[in-house]
Amino acid sequence: MVIIFPSKPSLLAGGVVAGPLEDRSTFKQYFDTIYDDERWQMETNEQGHRKMIEEACEIVMKKGGISTGEVDFLLGGDLVNQMTPTNFAARELAIPFIGLFSACATSVSAVIVASLLTELGAANLSIAGASSQHNAIERQFRYPINYGAQKPQTAQWTVTAAGYALIGKHQEDAPFIEAATVGKVIDYGMDDPFHMGAAMAPAAFQTIKSHLEDRKQEIYHYDLILTGDLGQLGLKLLKGMLVESGIKNEELTLLRDAGAEFYGQDEAFQSGASGAGCSAAVFFSYVIQELRAGTYKRVLLVATGALLSPLSFQQKETIPCTAHAIEITMK
Repeated sequence: MVIIFPSKPSLLAGGVVAGPLEDRSTFKQYFDTIYDDERWQMETNEQGHRKMIEEACEIVMKKGGISTGEVDFLLGGDLVNQMTPTNFAARELAIPFIGLFSACATSVSAVIVASLLTELGAANLSIAGASSQHNAIERQFRYPINYGAQKPQTAQWTVTAAGYALIGKHQEDAPFIEAATVGKVIDYGMDDPFHMGAAMAPAAFQTIKSHLEDRKQEIYHYDLILTGDLGQLGLKLLKGMLVESGIKNEELTLLRDAGAEFYGQDEAFQSGASGAGCSAAVFFSYVIQELRAGTYKRVLLVATGALLSPLSFQQKETIPCTAHAIEITMK
């Protein structure tokens, strides 16, 4: 379902903080802070995760020249059970809070809701985003990292990062959200948590095709279509689906994936990066900065999410997935 925003809510600022391994990211120059301690000097991974969210939000407010009292809503989520890091960060920030869960698509679903609140006049300023912390997420969804379990080449590495953006009323000198597509939940019967790109690619395909059709657009109407986070294998599958649907190969040069590019070609990270903080970190740093620099005039950001849980996996359920998109313009 496509949503049009006549008032053109703006992305006023972005804040991204990341962990030590993310210093190896191809996007690291765009991040605001990279810590050398994955736990942020806290006792547990989850507490460090909370601290990371708080800092990303504080960076956003500093860039926007505002205080917490001027923010109408905080919207966000993560992958830990019941989103406790985000919930606890919201406790510390003391901003009216709407928790959201779309797995790794949470960053874009948060921006969509924030844009709707702005469009309705219910908010002047909102902070929206998502995060993930490698050790906490791997322990929950796969194996504790101290097991030293070997992963297949299809696996992706959960990013330690928090990415948040300040959404407000339209400003001429800021990129703005022109439209959005809320994706359906798609399930192609995949059940392997080490092959998330394959599970999520059909959802990305459905959302991209739906957005382009509803908007009467072609891929070449964008300077960039950036998914996240399908990884290298998932991106290859998505491109194959788009070609089968009639899109020309040469147009696919405009299609990229945050997860596939996050760690470059480093084979230590298998098929690339994942986690709710992966696309959030790239979208709210690299994309915002390149829009402001004039590199891009119109981009389509498509965040993908695998909606499984440890319980659903243990019960041998398949992996339902979704993808949400936002169309951002800079004029």
